[in-house]
Amino acid sequence: MIRQIRRLVRPVLPYRRDLSLAWSTIKGRRGGFVGSFVAVAAGSAVITACGTLLLSGLGTGVTPERYSGAAVVLGAQQSFRLDETSAVRYGERVTLPATTVAAVAAVPGVQSAVGDVTVEVGLLAPNGETVGGPDGFPVLAHGWSAAALGPFALREGRTPSASDEVVLDADLAARGQVPVGATVRLVTGSVPSPHRVVGITTARGVELRRQSAVFVTDDQATRLSGRPDRVDAVGVLATPGVAPDELAGRITSTVSGVVAHTGAGRGDVEFLDVGDARNLVVETAASFGGTMVLIVVFVVASTLALSVRQRRRELALLRAIGAKPRQIHWMIGAEMTLVSSVGALVGATPGVVLAFVMRLVFVRAGAMPPDFPLRVGLLPVLASLVLCMTSARLAGWLVARRVAHVSPVEALGDAAVEPKRLGRVRLTIGVLLIPLGLLLTLGGVASPGDSVADTAGSAVLLFVVAVGCLGPLLLRGALTLFGSLLNRRATASGFLAQSNARANWRQLSTATTPLAMGVALAAVQVFGAATMIAGARHQLEDGLRADHVVTAASGAGVSPEVVEAVRGVPGVAVATPVARTRVLLTFPSEDSTATRVFAAQGVTPERLPETMGLSVVEGDLGQLRGETVALSRVVAETVRAHVDDTTELHLGDGTLIRPRVVAIYENGLGFGDVTLPNDIVVAHTTARVDTALLIRSADGTDPEALAGALRGAVARYPTVQVGERDAFLAAPGPGGSGDWALNLLFQTVLLAYIAIAVVNTLVMATTARVREFAMLRLIGASRDQLRAMMNGEVRVVVAAALLFGLLAAVPPLIGTSLGLTRSPIPTISLTGLAAIVALTVALSWGATTMATRWTMRQAPVDAIGGRQ
Repeated sequence: MIRQIRRLVRPVLPYRRDLSLAWSTIKGRRGGFVGSFVAVAAGSAVITACGTLLLSGLGTGVTPERYSGAAVVLGAQQSFRLDETSAVRYGERVTLPATTVAAVAAVPGVQSAVGDVTVEVGLLAPNGETVGGPDGFPVLAHGWSAAALGPFALREGRTPSASDEVVLDADLAARGQVPVGATVRLVTGSVPSPHRVVGITTARGVELRRQSAVFVTDDQATRLSGRPDRVDAVGVLATPGVAPDELAGRITSTVSGVVAHTGAGRGDVEFLDVGDARNLVVETAASFGGTMVLIVVFVVASTLALSVRQRRRELALLRAIGAKPRQIHWMIGAEMTLVSSVGALVGATPGVVLAFVMRLVFVRAGAMPPDFPLRVGLLPVLASLVLCMTSARLAGWLVARRVAHVSPVEALGDAAVEPKRLGRVRLTIGVLLIPLGLLLTLGGVASPGDSVADTAGSAVLLFVVAVGCLGPLLLRGALTLFGSLLNRRATASGFLAQSNARANWRQLSTATTPLAMGVALAAVQVFGAATMIAGARHQLEDGLRADHVVTAASGAGVSPEVVEAVRGVPGVAVATPVARTRVLLTFPSEDSTATRVFAAQGVTPERLPETMGLSVVEGDLGQLRGETVALSRVVAETVRAHVDDTTELHLGDGTLIRPRVVAIYENGLGFGDVTLPNDIVVAHTTARVDTALLIRSADGTDPEALAGALRGAVARYPTVQVGERDAFLAAPGPGGSGDWALNLLFQTVLLAYIAIAVVNTLVMATTARVREFAMLRLIGASRDQLRAMMNGEVRVVVAAALLFGLLAAVPPLIGTSLGLTRSPIPTISLTGLAAIVALTVALSWGATTMATRWTMRQAPVDAIGGRQ
């Protein structure tokens, strides 16, 4: 046999860069390399999907529609730049001064400049039915001068010349069956006003898929917007022969405060939701992609390390017959190169499919427009290939290092037993990560109200990596303490299971570690979300004191006229308008400043505690007038603000104010972290309307009678409706509605990948024991006894994974609960806990049972002579 091995080794060991031996080894040990291939392919798919989303978010967006005829479209800076590489989007549209139009028109090469004002309206046909935009998109009103940017041309009728005249786009008129001469009602905010249709128009060379357009006079458009000195955008028609990019450069160098867009980028000015979606996708894909890279590298390295470790005796034999260390390294490196490169390329196609699936989920959740384009390119595939190959080569080098550097005499004997100790570097890293994670959890989450979810996520990753480093040692300790409880030595199967677990604790830990990682990540995701939801629900139930709530259908908003009408209804004691938005707070952080986005609301302070209990900790909400602000405790601790301090705050449309802090309150989860005067918030939102109106009835008022009176008072406002307290919970919030969907989807992908890794590892570890099973059967063990033995080992794996995973999740969850609710006890969802336990058991038991049956398919006599 030695001669045969020598003949095999001679053509392999020369220094020539030939992969033929590696390929021969892979073909000869297909079973051992299938698991490695699966781990690499699955990791490549996830990295490719994240890269595709990131590439799409950095792309050009949606093709413009109303601005398709403009060479250049100018908008304001819609983002607040944090540094040279990152920015935060404002929650509302940032407008430009109306004087910008004249300044742009004076730039050489500009044929004409048109200021556009966009107002979302409702359209009621003559029969009273609401006519919406295509596929649920809005109906937008503009001044007639902006029709040139389409360009729009009249198909019939004439242009509007009076404030009560309107021109409809042809598709909108057809959907509502509205002819020229008919009278329709335009609903701005909540207030309807009659308009006579004087014309029908069509856009040349473009189809309105994301909007419907109505045109009024320029003066009427300005009145409807409520901003006589502002425009939303400026469309530029170029002089013939002037290139758009060249003209854009001239304009930005001449006119300050504008951002020029050409080509498909013009759509970002026209459709704010596209820019918001791109920013959200880039941030989340980059953040999650970085996390996934770490997890994928770890899992791929662990799987490949297991594959190589299962060949310790073969590698030791090569050393014993004269193979040099660098030759062992080269052989394993070549194998890892082949497996990882092929696996990465094979996983790229499923990765693209996964990206499209993720996009579909984003669209369904409202986090991404349905026409958001997905860009498929080679860059994510190349990045995945490089990462997978690098992690595979590193894993191969680390595992081969031990065998390659022992003396040939000791190699065979050393390969026959499991190493008794972990490597010093691995042990040191694992031990140091535990106090670091505790410091991050208790010092970052529980104190100054930082981003709780982000900090908890960082902390759990540290604990997960610590479990990965210390997994074998932890499992050995658990076997010593609890091994006899899981398997009784009185039975043959229990004795075998316990003995195998104690003898092969390192191999068993390769299955336990990724399973524990999945348990920890799932626990933090599920129970962290449960803690936040329960805290918000408790604060809302405790703080919402209104008897009735007035909201608007389809998010149209509640106009100030509705507020005045409701306040005049007999039996109404207090009516508090609530406007929701997002604001940016800038505050000192270490040696510089930091800026964070927070959910905000605008309210009136008069008798506010009677409709909304914010649970004031310090200060007085009655002073909430002018440039003042109230902050939740979490935000106050984050920005280190106290009552009477001045903060730097950017409103939803980017306007900078420096309000004085008048109060600090507890119920930020339920009502928003920042509370401002209602008039300030409404004046700086795109629609300039309230989100809801909270009504508290006078003592002794009949609730049913008051509800009827309220409905009568708002009957002339067709989009307004009166509901109970629960209607406030369903009112549209300050944007970012798709954040939860992104987090849930990414966590699902992460846990699904870990599940694949767990199954893959269990199958590899079980199928490698073919000779062990054959030997046991030859000395008298039955198939049922072997299955019972494996079930005993599964109990060890499941118990250890649940123990280590849940323990790793405890500190982040305690910190999350402390930061959000001031209670150290997080909300534990029994359904979520049962699901985690059931999934852990199903993965472990299913994979092991399947692999055991497959391993015992051969007769013992045939299997005993096979490869180890």
